[in-house]
Amino acid sequence: MGDLELLLPGEAEVLVRGLRSFPLREMGSEGWNQQHENLEKLNMQAILDATISQGEPIQELLVTHGKVPTLVEELIAVEMWKQKVFPVLCRVEDFKPQNTFPIYMVVHHEASIINLLETVFFHKEVCESAEDTVLDLVDYCHRKLTLLVARSGCGGPPEGEGSQDSNPMQELQKQAELMEFEIALKALSVLRYITDCVDSLSLSTLSRMLSTHNLPCLLVELLEHSPWNRREGGKLQQFEGSRWHTVAPSEQQKLSKLDGQVWIALYNLLLSPEAQARYCLTSFAKGQLLKLRAFLTDTLLDQLPNLAHLQSFLAHLALTETQPPKKDLVLEQIPEIWERLERENRGKWQAIAKHQLQHVFSPSEQDLRLQAQRECQVKHWEKHGKTCVLAAQGDRAK
Repeated sequence: MGDLELLLPGEAEVLVRGLRSFPLREMGSEGWNQQHENLEKLNMQAILDATISQGEPIQELLVTHGKVPTLVEELIAVEMWKQKVFPVLCRVEDFKPQNTFPIYMVVHHEASIINLLETVFFHKEVCESAEDTVLDLVDYCHRKLTLLVARSGCGGPPEGEGSQDSNPMQELQKQAELMEFEIALKALSVLRYITDCVDSLSLSTLSRMLSTHNLPCLLVELLEHSPWNRREGGKLQQFEGSRWHTVAPSEQQKLSKLDGQVWIALYNLLLSPEAQARYCLTSFAKGQLLKLRAFLTDTLLDQLPNLAHLQSFLAHLALTETQPPKKDLVLEQIPEIWERLERENRGKWQAIAKHQLQHVFSPSEQDLRLQAQRECQVKHWEKHGKTCVLAAQGDRAK
């Protein structure tokens, strides 16, 4: 690996083997913080692995040591913490921390995990190694995309400018809202990679995607709203790489990565034999899907030629009689992580927040110095990782 090495030989395996699930009460603790740092390192190494072939990639280690379900559980646990505990912390009037970085680390944890999953789920064996937790991950992605559609109908993601009157906790809430937008876009990519495995998914997972959540119709709504595109001052902007970019007029017909993810997911869910056997084309579904015809331009088909098959499917669908909703009695698995975590912590949100206020988020002067060092280390890792990725991309371009 040479100059492009981030983790020493064998170090990545040690970090992967040490991954574990934490109770909500322990989020932000010393052990939890160490795992968060380890995840950031694995994240950058996984991105580098995706750029160049080297050693034993992170995704192979995650599969070998059975840690993909652990990552899914940690993802859903921090999502629940942000929904149930973080608002309690924000409502405590006399809580005015000198440094919000310890809380920011927990808020940011969800983004770290979904970013790692986005990188490794490109490989089908990772999706297969998720086992039953793929159901939980499908539900997670559905929650994020539903929120994304709802927010796009209300003017899109919040802007990042702060207010002079805001206190540190209010600023952290704004950062969390901005982060939520990017997390949802990452979830879209993860969902697309799950649909790549449609031929090996369980019947329960297919039913969850097609019947319970009707993901094809949700994806149509995403295409209609395109929350990753916006107009500013008459210029088209696209969200990519954590920020908005102005798109040159000559590039505006070019398919964006996120639009491409939606189209590929739709292709997988509508044209694979396994999905077609499970998807009930009701009159509502037919009406929604036929909206896609307006988007299937010659320019788009030139960039994704396989969509010609989708165009033919829609032409046939327009002439097809719709089906009544199916009422088959089928014994299916259901996602259990969210429900289990909620059951274990129901009625304890205030107590968890109080414990964390006293023991985690009110650090001593010495703790603050250590956290400042940790913050510098994390930023150094991110900078070093990006430098390695850019160097690798430059080598590949030669």
